Amino acid sequence: MKKFCFLTLLFFSFFQAISQEKNKSPWPNSTNLNQPWARWWWMGSAVDKPNLKRSLIDFHNAGIGGVEITPIYGVKGEERNFIEYLSPKWLDMLDYTIRISDSLKMQVDMVLGTGWPYGGSHVTLPHAATKLIVEKYQVKKSETFNRNITVNAKEKNPADLLYVVAYGNDGSVIDLTGDLKNKKTNTTDKGLEGSSIKLPNNLKPKQLNWKAKKTDYTIYAVFSGKTGQQVKRAAPGGSGYTLDHYSAEALKAYVAPFNDAFKGREGKIRAVFNDSFEVYGTDFTPNFFEEFKKLRGYDLKNQLSLLLNETDNEEGNRIRSDYRQTISDLLLHKFDKSWTNWAHSKNFKTKLQAHGSPGNLIDLYASADIPECETFGSMPFDIPGLRRDKEDIREGDADPVMLKFSSSAAHISGKNLVSSETFTWLREHFKTALSQCKPEAEDLMLNGVNHIFLHGSTYSPDRAVWPGWQFYASVNFNSNNTIWEDAPSLFSYISNCQSLLQQGKPDNEILLYWPIFDAWDNYQKGTLFFQFKIHSLSEWLYGTSFYDTTKNLIKKGYSTDFISDHFIAEAKVVNGTIILSGGSYKSLIVPACKKMPLETLQKLIELKKAGASIIFEGLPQSVPGFNDYKNREQNLKKILADNVSLITPEDIFKALENKNIKPESLVNTGLKFIRRDVDGEKIYYVVNHTKETIDDFIPLQIANREVLILNPLTKEFGNAMVTKKDQTTLVKLKMEPGQSFFLKTEKIASQKKWTYYKSDGKSFPLKGNWNLTFDKGGPKLPQNDVVSTLESWTKLSPDAEAFSGSATYTLQFENPNSSVKNWILDLGDVRESAKIWINEEFVGTLWSIPYKLQIKNLKAGKNSLKIQVTNLPANRIRDMELKGQEWKIFYEINMVDKDYKKFDATKWNPMPSGLLGPVTLTPLKEQN
Repeated sequence: MKKFCFLTLLFFSFFQAISQEKNKSPWPNSTNLNQPWARWWWMGSAVDKPNLKRSLIDFHNAGIGGVEITPIYGVKGEERNFIEYLSPKWLDMLDYTIRISDSLKMQVDMVLGTGWPYGGSHVTLPHAATKLIVEKYQVKKSETFNRNITVNAKEKNPADLLYVVAYGNDGSVIDLTGDLKNKKTNTTDKGLEGSSIKLPNNLKPKQLNWKAKKTDYTIYAVFSGKTGQQVKRAAPGGSGYTLDHYSAEALKAYVAPFNDAFKGREGKIRAVFNDSFEVYGTDFTPNFFEEFKKLRGYDLKNQLSLLLNETDNEEGNRIRSDYRQTISDLLLHKFDKSWTNWAHSKNFKTKLQAHGSPGNLIDLYASADIPECETFGSMPFDIPGLRRDKEDIREGDADPVMLKFSSSAAHISGKNLVSSETFTWLREHFKTALSQCKPEAEDLMLNGVNHIFLHGSTYSPDRAVWPGWQFYASVNFNSNNTIWEDAPSLFSYISNCQSLLQQGKPDNEILLYWPIFDAWDNYQKGTLFFQFKIHSLSEWLYGTSFYDTTKNLIKKGYSTDFISDHFIAEAKVVNGTIILSGGSYKSLIVPACKKMPLETLQKLIELKKAGASIIFEGLPQSVPGFNDYKNREQNLKKILADNVSLITPEDIFKALENKNIKPESLVNTGLKFIRRDVDGEKIYYVVNHTKETIDDFIPLQIANREVLILNPLTKEFGNAMVTKKDQTTLVKLKMEPGQSFFLKTEKIASQKKWTYYKSDGKSFPLKGNWNLTFDKGGPKLPQNDVVSTLESWTKLSPDAEAFSGSATYTLQFENPNSSVKNWILDLGDVRESAKIWINEEFVGTLWSIPYKLQIKNLKAGKNSLKIQVTNLPANRIRDMELKGQEWKIFYEINMVDKDYKKFDATKWNPMPSGLLGPVTLTPLKEQN
C-alpha cells in the first residue's frame, strides 16, 4: 500500500511538473541588456550630482537599461558650470553616475573622448590625422633642377617631406631622396595656422640640385601632411586634432591619459564606444610606404606615376586597390583591434560603428565586442495611417543590406549583441511620435539588431527652462519631451522583443561573399580615399551583383549573413556544414565578381571538396592587386579550368533547392521575419509592414512542431492553431498592418491556447458630449471644454493651439449589446498616444498603429470611458518662436532643422492634437 501511494505521489508530481512547464510564461526575465539604452549628451559637461541622479532615475523608471555618455559643446550662460574633460571633478561625476546606475541595475558606456571622431587636446601634430601630399615638377633632358622642395602654400599645417622620386619618360625610376639638402632658414617659420613655431629638422624646407641626364623626367615629392581636422562638437577640455587612425603609436599615445584616468576604475563602465568613421580626407600615415611594402610586397615609390595617374587604366586601378587594402589593414590591425585589446586590459568591452571606414566593413565590425550600425532619416512603410509628411522628414538610408553588415559580422564572429544608433533625424525637431519610431525599430531588429541605443537624450538640469537643453540631431528622449509620458510603452515593446532576440543564436543558413576588391578596384577620379559610407550607398553598394543577390535572397525568404575573405580563410567543414567561430551554415554563395584573391578561390574549392555547398553565381575574372598579377591571374585561370566541374556558375535558387535548403515562403504574404535558434527550437519575429491585414495559415519551415504565439506589445501568449504537412508547419495568424508577433516552436503544446477572434457584426460609434480636461503641459493649461465632435484641440482656442501636453477625454456611453463579452475599442486617429480607462479601471496604452485595444465585460447599461491623450511638443515650440522667446542657446552648431538649415518653427502650421476619432466599439466572437 505504501509503495502504491509512493508511486501515485511520484506520478502526480511528474504530471504536475509537466503541467507547470507547459503553462509557465515563455517571456524571459527582463535585464538591462534587454532594455533600450540611450546616448546621453553632457553639454559642456555642466553636470551636477542631484540632476544626474534625477535623470538616471527618470531613465530607469521609463525602462532604459543603460546610458552612453558623450560630452559635447556647452550652453551659453552656463560657462561657470563647465567641467574640464577628465579633470578630477569630471571623473568624480563619472564615478557618481556609475554608482547611481549600479544602484538602479543600469550600466554605463562612454565615448573615449568628446564629440567625435577620436581626438583631443593631447593629440600632438605627429599623431594627428594624416594625408598624402604630392608635388610634381617637370624637368627636361639636360636641365638642372635646383630649387626648394616645399609643400603648396595652401597647406596650413607643416608637412614632412618623405621622398623625392624622378620618373623618366624612358620608364626609369630614380630615388632622389638621398640628394636632398637642408635649406638654410631662420630658427622659426610661419607654418601652423599662422603662428610662429620652431620646426624640427624633418619639417624644414629641403633643397634639390639635380641634373636630368638621359631623358625628360617628372619629379614627385611625397609629403606626409596633416588634414587639420578638429574634433567635431568637442566638450571643454576635449578640443584638438583628430587622431591618426592608422598608427599603433598614435593610438598608444592617445590612450595614455585614459590609462591614468581609469586607474582603479577598471571594469566600472561596460564599454567604450567609437562612432562612425568621420575622419575626412585621411589617406596616409607617416610610415605608410614601409607598411605597404610589407603587406603588398613591392615598393610603392616605384609606382607613384601609376598610383597618381588620373585615368581609368588597369595597372593604376590595381595599385590604387592595393593602396586602399593597405589602409584597411592598418585601420583594422593598428587601430581597431589594438583599441579592443586595450579596452580588454581595462575590463571594458568595445562598441564600434565601422561604417564610413575606408576598409572591409565585415572585418572592422567584427573587431569589436559589439558591432553597431545606425539609421539616419525616415524610411517609407505601407502601414495605413503612418504619417510621413514631406515637410517633416528627410529620406532615410536604413537599407536592409547595409544594416546586415554589422549583424553579419557579429553572427560569423560569435558576438551575441548587435547595437544600433536609432532614430537619428527621424523627423523634424519636436515632431517625432512614438508610433513613427516603432516600424523603424522593427526594421533594425528584423535585420539582426538586438541592442537598440536611442539617439538620444540630452542631460538637462532642473534649472533649464522648457524645452531644456537640446542636441541638434536628436529625438531627445527625456522628461522635457511630451512623448516621454508614454515612452515607457515603446521601451517595453523594444525590451520584450530584445529579450527574445538575444536568446540562443542567429539561425541564418546562407553565407554571401562580399567581393570588396571590386569596390577597391573601381576607378574614382581624384581620390585614393574610398569610404564605405552609410549615406552614399550609390557610390559603392547599389547596382552591384552583391547587392542585387542579397535583395533577391531576402525577397525569396532566405536568411543570409555576409562573409569576407578573412572569415572564409577561417572556415571549416563538418558533415557538409560550414563552420565559423560564430556558428554553422548550410551554404555559401559567391555572387558574380571581377576580382577575387587566389587564396580565397583556393579555399572555396577546398571547402567544396570537403563537402560544403559552395554556389558560384559567377566566376572571378582575375586576381586583385598589382604585384606579379599576371602570373597570379594565370594561376587563377588554371585553377578555374582544373575545377570546372566543381565551380560551374549556377542558378542559385535551383542550386539551393537541389541542396534542400528551403526559403521561408511566409514572405510571399508580405510579412517580414528574422529567425533564431534556441537549443534546437526556433524563434521567429514576424512583422506586418504591409497595408493589408494578414489572416491566414502562415508556413514555417519547421517539421512537426507546436507553435506559441507571443505578442511583444502586451506579453500575451498562447498555443497557436497549426496544421502540419511534411517539413512545413502552417500557423494560423491574424495580423493587422503595424502588428508584430513572435512565433516560438516547442515540443510540448502549452495548455494555454491562443484565442482567435473575428468581428461579430457592425461597429458602434461612441458619440456624445466628451468632457475635455487639460491636465499637464504648457505654456499654460487651456480652459476645459465639452466637445460633441472629435477634432484637433488646436481649434478650440489660441491657448489650445499653443498647448503641448496631456488632456483627458471622458464619455458616458451605453453598452450596445450586453451579451457580448469581448470588444475591440478603436480610437481611430490619435495625436499621438493615449492611456485608456474603462469604468475607472486602467486597460492599456495605445501609442502605435493600429490604435485598437481588446476590452472585456462591459457593464450592462451605462459605462464610462476615459482617454488621456498626449500630443507632440511642436505646437509649444512654434508658439515660443512666434512670441520671440529664444531657447536656442547652445554653442557651435546650436540648432538646425532636418536639412541643416536655420531652425524656424514660425513657418510651421499647428500640428493636429488630441483624439480625432472616430471612436468605435466592435463586438468580437471567438474564431474556431
